Amino acid sequence: MTEAYDRYFPFDRPYPDQQAAMAAIGAALTAGTDVLMEGATGTGKTLAALAPALAVAADTGRTVIICTNVHQQMRQFISDARAICQREPLRAVVFQGKRSMCHIDVGYRECQALRDRTRELVEVETEQTELRAEADRLLAAMQAGDADAAAGRAAVMTALAELEETQATLAGGNTCAHYAANLREETDGFVRWLYDDVRTPEEIYTRAEQAGWCGYELLKEGMERPDLVVCNYQHLLDPQIRRQLFRWIDRTPEEVMLVFDEAHNVEAAARDHASQTLTVGTIDRAIAECAETDDARTAAVTRLLEELRRQITAQIDVQVDATERSVLDERWMDVPLPGRSDDPILEALRAAEDGPAVAATTELALQVGARLDAAYERAYQRGDSSTRRTSPTLTVAGFLDQQLAAEGDPYRLPVGGIRHDPGADAATHRLELFTTIPASVTRPLFAEVAATVLMSATMRPFDVTAEVLGMPDATQLSYPMRFDPDRRRTLTVGTPALFQAERRNPDTQAAITGVLADAIGYTPGRSLLFFPSYAEAERYADRLRARLDRPVLVDAAGVQTQPLRETFLETADAVLCTSLWGTLTEGVSFDDDAARAVAVVGVPYPHLSERRRLVQAAYDAAVSHDPDAGWRYAVEIPTVRRIRQALGRIIRGPDDYGVRLLLDERYTRAGMTMGQYAVRGSFPQHERAEMIDVDPAKVRYAVRTFFAECDAYPDGPPPIEG
Repeated sequence: MTEAYDRYFPFDRPYPDQQAAMAAIGAALTAGTDVLMEGATGTGKTLAALAPALAVAADTGRTVIICTNVHQQMRQFISDARAICQREPLRAVVFQGKRSMCHIDVGYRECQALRDRTRELVEVETEQTELRAEADRLLAAMQAGDADAAAGRAAVMTALAELEETQATLAGGNTCAHYAANLREETDGFVRWLYDDVRTPEEIYTRAEQAGWCGYELLKEGMERPDLVVCNYQHLLDPQIRRQLFRWIDRTPEEVMLVFDEAHNVEAAARDHASQTLTVGTIDRAIAECAETDDARTAAVTRLLEELRRQITAQIDVQVDATERSVLDERWMDVPLPGRSDDPILEALRAAEDGPAVAATTELALQVGARLDAAYERAYQRGDSSTRRTSPTLTVAGFLDQQLAAEGDPYRLPVGGIRHDPGADAATHRLELFTTIPASVTRPLFAEVAATVLMSATMRPFDVTAEVLGMPDATQLSYPMRFDPDRRRTLTVGTPALFQAERRNPDTQAAITGVLADAIGYTPGRSLLFFPSYAEAERYADRLRARLDRPVLVDAAGVQTQPLRETFLETADAVLCTSLWGTLTEGVSFDDDAARAVAVVGVPYPHLSERRRLVQAAYDAAVSHDPDAGWRYAVEIPTVRRIRQALGRIIRGPDDYGVRLLLDERYTRAGMTMGQYAVRGSFPQHERAEMIDVDPAKVRYAVRTFFAECDAYPDGPPPIEG
């Protein structure tokens, strides 16, 4: 039986689970119901969601927007959309941020100012052309004896003279030649080219650059009512950008269906988009700006800014001891604010500013900042300034305004921060309005669109995802890995529990090093090792170099992922040590024979920072039916999802095979007696069923036996050493 979504499925036949998923998703979207889907590698999640979504959208006159925050997955979206276009005509656009598509490399505010002035210039030029044509017509009428034409032509010539003066002023300022070319030239061919295929942002940029056009603006103008939009999370999670995107595609929210891939990342992304920061450096610039401004209102504004700076600095400094201060680097360190108040900064400001004056002075600061910001824009447009300045007073006032609005919101709280500023060779401070529960961002989004599909290989537990993101009535779909289970082996190894205090224990280090060396030694190929931190990765890389006759690479904070990955893949038996919380855990596939073993060492819980403590407290308060909600939602489940992502790096297709090791007694059946710290029970049932407890001394036998069963040793299995 042919289904409506079949015409959007570009291959001969779907996998069985893919077929079931398309039917279920199609039914849910038709009913306007959201979907949570977990599908293992090989499920074909993207097409399972995209094909029925496009079919329902075509029947209901809607647009599908599919998004991710992983670059590799973005490329997969484009590939799938192109394959669909070969089978079914599809108006699809790939949308990327302005910064990556700008031909003259200016920021958003500069672009906005340039665009407005350029449009005004071209409009004046167009009006000049029309008036010149009118003047010529009236001259011909005069020559033909029309007595009234002379007066009309005089008026036209006066208007032309005024426009010429305006045109000269506009042309003498800052404008964008690329955008001007968009307005002056015929660009209909670009839109036809755009929809001939699924064009990447790079292709759009190149095409526009060759023609001297602005590809970003042409793309925006050509996006009217497409069938499919491919974009990043930020275009949907940021309310302002989302409204613009819906306007550009000429759709109301009810005419949009969303698909989020790698959706286990939505929680963190939404939290980041909803949080705001204010540095002391910005306050200093605002104070200096007010001092240079001839405005009677700045006296009160300056007093407020100076008190704000004093309170932020003082309340953070009192919480940072000498030891912590001595190890500050360029990374921000979270600092809890003192006192019982949810916002001790505002409390202190009110005490210093006499209560209601804080809100009133903040309003004055907004007015002053807006006036200054408008003046900076005019200066940039006129060409008096080579850059488009932004008023720091407006920035600080906007933050304070948000801080006042957030007061009393238990899920949006202030967090202090301190770091070393290398420019000043001293500590500097910041205040952040931190959003603890992201449902305040995602729930309104999911409520306003027609329906949403969230999909990931690590979406479960569904009840937690639904609670965290505000999607309580979603259809829940789950599809485990269907590749031959004999081609993979998951070993849970009872090494000592790697609690923080245990990490420096020489006996524990020796035990873990021995198990890793045994597993790697019998692995016919490359090995990926994930640790609780980069420091632990470096520790064990050094230890393994002393034990193994193989290249051992080590990842570190700030290291570019792609060159490291390429070096790893160029070496047949390399070992790569990295942090579980680094960039190699997800979004980077090691297909085919790229890696044959992956190990997660310890239970790499994230650093329990001040913001994570606030998240735990928020979930404890919000999810009253679960006494352990704070720990589970904020710490355990994100960690287990990260572990599952890491384990999924090596089994990417039906012909792949490999060993997956979890080194820590908390993963074993015996470790399930460890209460809150036991993690085996947090894995889905079908994954727990594949876990095999192995004594550390027996790992070499288990690894050797598995690879022998896979015929992975072309010259026969190596002998067991020792």
